[in-house]
Amino acid sequence: MWYEIVPSFAIITVALAIPGLCNYFGHQLAFGNPYLRDKTERWDRYMYQRDIRLTGNAYKCNGLESIPDEK
Repeated sequence: MWYEIVPSFAIITVALAIPGLCNYFGHQLAFGNPYLRDKTERWDRYMYQRDIRLTGNAYKCNGLESIPDEK
């Protein structure tokens, strides 16, 4: 019947989820934050430093509201 596919579906789903979960929790354990930004290119380093300078947190989404107005 149709329910005979449930165990194999569960096994495949778990097997495909394991790498992403290991990556997430591995970065959380190693770096204290689940997301690792790639800073190998010069432009990426500039953007990382800019985010730190503007908001103090490079992993928070930044919009125009995070840039202070000039007087």
